[in-house]
Amino acid sequence: MRGTVSGLLSPYPMGERLPSVYLVDEMAQGLTAACDEVLAPVLSVLDNLPAYFDPLLAPPDFLRWLGSWVSTHPSTLPSGAVDERWRGAIAAAGGTLRRIGTAAAIAAEVAVAAGVPVEDVDVADSGGVSWSTDPAAPLPGQDVPKLAVRIRAPDPALVDQHVVAVALAAAKPAHLPCTLTVA
Repeated sequence: MRGTVSGLLSPYPMGERLPSVYLVDEMAQGLTAACDEVLAPVLSVLDNLPAYFDPLLAPPDFLRWLGSWVSTHPSTLPSGAVDERWRGAIAAAGGTLRRIGTAAAIAAEVAVAAGVPVEDVDVADSGGVSWSTDPAAPLPGQDVPKLAVRIRAPDPALVDQHVVAVALAAAKPAHLPCTLTVA
């Protein structure tokens, strides 16, 4: 932890900035030295703050907290690989969170769970988005919400449908009923 770094010097020692009459006062110098020792870790963090928010540069003890911001936890990684793989997972999590619930994100999650390329996963939903200057224009999509996922696999028996169903339930919007087909 940065709060327990021994010998960390303050980049702005207060004792040197006192008026000249206090430069020779031992008590004033002792008090300011104690303040410098307490403030040195705080100033060090503030001086390097942008690096703390970059998962590739952040100190190891800050990674767990940074990962919690984007729901990324190291528990699934082997202990030796936690640092570098976890840093990459945290860095990629922003883009992943931006796509949650989209057809592309659902296809990617299902492809990983099924062990097939993402091109072999088709996701069709009943929703739609459109733009119109006519307020009476028909609404896009269908009235009944649904999600259909179709996986093309060379051998459908090799696809663990339970694992795929769990991944699909985690990736899809909660309100959508869904069908899963492996062909």
